[in-house]
Amino acid sequence: MRGLFTCGVIDTLMEREIVFDGMIGVSAGAAFGCNYKSHQIGRGLRYNKAYAKDPRYCSVRSLLKTGDMYNAKFCYHVLPVELDPFDEETFEKDPMAFYVVATNVKTGEPVYKKLSSVGYTGFEWFRASGSMPLVSNIVILDGMKLLDGGIADSIPLKFMQKQGYRKTVTVLTKPRDYVKSKNPAMPYIRRKYKEYPKFIEAVENRHLMYNNQMRYVLDEERMGNTFVIAPPAPLPIGHITHSPEKLQRVYDIGRKEAERVFDALERYLA
Repeated sequence: MRGLFTCGVIDTLMEREIVFDGMIGVSAGAAFGCNYKSHQIGRGLRYNKAYAKDPRYCSVRSLLKTGDMYNAKFCYHVLPVELDPFDEETFEKDPMAFYVVATNVKTGEPVYKKLSSVGYTGFEWFRASGSMPLVSNIVILDGMKLLDGGIADSIPLKFMQKQGYRKTVTVLTKPRDYVKSKNPAMPYIRRKYKEYPKFIEAVENRHLMYNNQMRYVLDEERMGNTFVIAPPAPLPIGHITHSPEKLQRVYDIGRKEAERVFDALERYLA
């Protein structure tokens, strides 16, 4: 739910009519970032607040019944199709390239999927990208077993640079000085995913990968190769919350930070 900071940032940029040639989202960054390509300002905040207390959206009950804390059918197929419709037509017509990142459970490597349209399969890619280990079922797409993209590539700046994007904007949900620690749930990870040693290795080394990526992002920022928008302090929220007030607070922090740096961002993008 730290991704509500991202929602605040991107809604502000959409309101200011900032247009990008390409975008990539990881985990919540994919599920919320897609609203940029569909031009749906406010949608990410709106449906999260509306269903924050709904057990069909996110609950232990859903985890026990289905294997997914965030209910796969409700979150990725009922909500965006019936309850707060995702504008698939606008997403498809918008020329911005949009990528999502998932982790291949067999190889422990990142998978980058370019989505030109959404539909059932596209929503499943969003689900795969955000499916946290231990509280999510493995998602099978294109013959691959997939989970949370943040395990293999948390901040895919290098990937976008390799696609030819020279001026980039990197939105973080942790402060610049954040240092990730080892995953305390490794005993449970090893037990549950014992058939997938490469995945276990990726989770075990994630903190090293993440910290290296953070150093790279900040180095690129100093050299003027990316513009970083990050929370000024740790966000007052965790992976999961049932409080609409907390969601609003984190969203507002994102808006405030985007507004604070907007003039500098315009100069960078000029």
